[in-house]
Amino acid sequence: MIETSAKQLPTQQGDQAASATVVQGVQKGFALLIGAALALAACGEEPGVAETTVVAPSNAGNALQGARGYVFPEAPPVHVGDLEADTAVAVADLVESADTGLDFEALDVVAMSGDARLAWVLADLLRFLQLPPPGEALVAAFTALTDVNVTLDPSYAESPWRSVTDHLIAWDLVAPPGYLEMKKDLFLLVEPKWEPFFADVGADIDWRLLSWGGVLIDDRPLGDNGFCDRGCIPALDDPQLTDAAGGDWYSDGAVVFGVVVGEEAVAFPQSMMEIHELVNLTVGERRIGIPYCTLCASAQAYFLDQNPDWAEPIVLRTSGLLSRSNKVMFDLESLSVIDTFTGVGLSGPLQEAGVVLEQTTVVGSLWGDWKASHPDTMIVARDGGIGRVYSEDPLQGRDAAGPIFPVGDVDPRLPAQTLVVGVISPQGPVAFPLSEAKAAKAQGEAVTQGGVTLLADGSGFRARLGDGAEVAAHQAFWFAWSQFHPTTQLWLP
Repeated sequence: MIETSAKQLPTQQGDQAASATVVQGVQKGFALLIGAALALAACGEEPGVAETTVVAPSNAGNALQGARGYVFPEAPPVHVGDLEADTAVAVADLVESADTGLDFEALDVVAMSGDARLAWVLADLLRFLQLPPPGEALVAAFTALTDVNVTLDPSYAESPWRSVTDHLIAWDLVAPPGYLEMKKDLFLLVEPKWEPFFADVGADIDWRLLSWGGVLIDDRPLGDNGFCDRGCIPALDDPQLTDAAGGDWYSDGAVVFGVVVGEEAVAFPQSMMEIHELVNLTVGERRIGIPYCTLCASAQAYFLDQNPDWAEPIVLRTSGLLSRSNKVMFDLESLSVIDTFTGVGLSGPLQEAGVVLEQTTVVGSLWGDWKASHPDTMIVARDGGIGRVYSEDPLQGRDAAGPIFPVGDVDPRLPAQTLVVGVISPQGPVAFPLSEAKAAKAQGEAVTQGGVTLLADGSGFRARLGDGAEVAAHQAFWFAWSQFHPTTQLWLP
C-alpha cells in the first residue's frame, strides 16, 4: 500500500476540515487504483528503435533563481524522439507497480536510461509517493537521470517533490512522448471529474505545470452553498450583503477586497475569501465572478455577462488543480478551463469561442479605510448568509515562508512574496511594489510607470491611464504576477 501523510501532501486548505478528509481518502484509495489504471504503453508509441539524438537544453547557460534564492544548476541535455523499447516497458511496469511500492528494477532501468524527459513522470509519481522507500528511490532516480543533486536546494527539506518539480519548471524541460495520457490516467484516479479537462487534447494548457492542490473539484450547482463534504474549496454564490454599519463585526484593521461596479461598492473580507476562494454575484447590475488565489495573494474580478464571444451563463468554480501555484478555475456550465490570472478560456467551448473575460479593479484595503472612502459600501454578512462561522485567520500565515507549491524560477528583481499592484496597460504589463507605492503616495509623490498612474482608494490603489480612463488593477505576489507577465515593467521609487 502507498503510505504518505497529509503533512507531505500540501493542500490549498480552502476548506480545511474537508481538505484533510479528502487527502486521507485519496491516500487510501489511490494505492488500490493506480496499478490497474496507469499504463504508459510505450508512452503512446509502438516500441521500436528510438532516435537517440540528444540536444542541449533551450536555457543552457542561463542562471535561474528559485523563490528562496537558490540558483538552479544548468539543465541536462534532452533526448529527441521515441523512448527506447526497453525504457518504455520499464516505465509502464514502474507506474503499474506503484500500488505495491514501486518496481525498483523498473525504476533502475528508467534511472539509467539517460532520458531526462522521464523526470516529469518521476515528479508526478513523487507528488503522491513522498514517504520512503518510494520517495527516496524516486529522488535518487531523478538524480541519476539529470545528474543533479536536489538535496542542495533549501526547499528540499520541506518537500522533495516541490524541489524536483521546481527544477523541471525552471529548466523548461520537454516532456516524454505520451505524457498527457500518462498524467490523465494518474490524476483521474484522484478525481474522475477532471476527465473533461484532460480529454481536450487541443487545450492551451501546459500539462507539465499542472499539479494537484490537495482538494477535489467543486462542481456543485449554482446556489448550492452547503458544506462541501467531498473535500472541495466551496465557491460562495450570491452571498447576503449588509451595509457598512452591519459590518461592524469585522475589524477595521482587517483586509477586504473592494469592488466598485457602477454606483455600487462591495467589500469581501479576506477571511471569508480564504475559505471560498470564489464568489459569484451581481454588483451594479452586472454579473461578476471573483476568484481569490490564496497561494498567489491575488483577488481578481471578472465580468461574466455581456461577453461578445459567449452568450451563455458563466459560473466560476475551483477545480482543485494548480498550475505553477496558481489555482485552476473553470466554468461550471461549459466545463471549460479559464486562466485564473488572465481570464482567457484555455479549453472546451470557451477556448473554441476565443473568450477572454473582462476584468475590473479589485482593491486590497483595510476595512476601516475602505468604508471611509466608500461610506455606502456593502459587505458580505458575517455568516455569508449561509449560517457559517468564519475564523479570523483561516490560513494562519501559511504562505509567510514562501510558495508551498512548485513555481520554478522567479524574476529576481523583487523577492518572490512581495505584494505588487499589477496593471495591463496599452504599453504592456506594469507592476508597482505595494509598500513602496504607499510610501511614495504618503510623501505626495506621483506613482507612474508605463503610462499608468496609481490612485489611492482606501488603503489600496486603483489605476488610471494618461487619458484619464480607469484600467483594471489587482494585487498579487510578485512571483505570480511576473511569471504570468514576464515582460512586465517594474516601477521603483
